[in-house]
Amino acid sequence: MHNKSALRKLAKDIRKKLDITSISGNLAEKLTLTEEYKSSKNIMIFYPMPEEVNLLSLLKDSEKQFYLPRIKGKELECCPYMIGDELCESCFHTSEPTCQACSKTILDIVIVPALAVDKNNYRLGYGGGFYDRFLNDFNGLKIVCIPEALILDTIYPEKHDIKMDKIIS
Repeated sequence: MHNKSALRKLAKDIRKKLDITSISGNLAEKLTLTEEYKSSKNIMIFYPMPEEVNLLSLLKDSEKQFYLPRIKGKELECCPYMIGDELCESCFHTSEPTCQACSKTILDIVIVPALAVDKNNYRLGYGGGFYDRFLNDFNGLKIVCIPEALILDTIYPEKHDIKMDKIIS
């Protein structure tokens, strides 16, 4: 199955059968136990879509500065975020910050959303290319937190696909 749209459908079907709430809590905890997380100060997470891994519990960690992505045209922007800050609905019906964007160069880690990943640390996104463009010249760590059931043999990466540094499952 070399067709990414077929892989996306497969991943969504698998995801519907998972208890994403309890899995999300376990993945958030596993992430906080990594050396990479412990030694980082500035971390970009994402506001989850329904059935997507939810790592918003990390926002309670007052020792870290968190950021959320915001879509601007075809690009992602990096925006500082704390619990209680104003959010608005994005074109993908998730929540995104309304504050001033900042440079992604301050980020130590970007937690990247994914429908699936493969055994070579490539991720299957939603097809818009937003994260591939955002991460193209990013020098920090790229991490995906994802249920074990969504780790595939291959997602047939293309040359624009960005390899992740770490998969937490």
